[in-house]
Amino acid sequence: MKKIIISAVAKNGVIGRSNGEMPWHVKEEFQHFKKTTLGFPIIMGRKSFDALGNPLKDRLNVVITNNLKLNLPFDGVKIFHSLKKAVDFFQSEKLDKIFIIGGGEIFKQAINFADEMIISIMDFEAEGDVVFPEIDKKVWKVTSRDKKEQFEIIYYVRK
Repeated sequence: MKKIIISAVAKNGVIGRSNGEMPWHVKEEFQHFKKTTLGFPIIMGRKSFDALGNPLKDRLNVVITNNLKLNLPFDGVKIFHSLKKAVDFFQSEKLDKIFIIGGGEIFKQAINFADEMIISIMDFEAEGDVVFPEIDKKVWKVTSRDKKEQFEIIYYVRK
């Protein structure tokens, strides 16, 4: 099973705000995200889930939280109390891939064990206080690039 990080990152490294909000709305990038993740589990932190407001359709939404009492009133949402427990759960499910979609704290953990990354580098800087972790070129190799109107998608694999 491939563990894939997918994120949109502004030129200055910003991915969002500490309340879970994204500081931009680029329709083409959202379409890329949807097309890529559709049909696969998506793993996110609670703040990211709260910012969405509802589960994303046609994907199992997995929320990571430290809150042992968190109960979400949605079908199609699983709660785990650590990223490791969520990933371990899916290892036994015989899936092709899972997507790790943020936020900042989740990415900091996942970058240490993910197999691939799909990073949309936006053509602008953004205001925000959550940044994507540094991509170590000794660990990650670029396999392809896809230039779009307002961003470039860079595909990475672990060396």
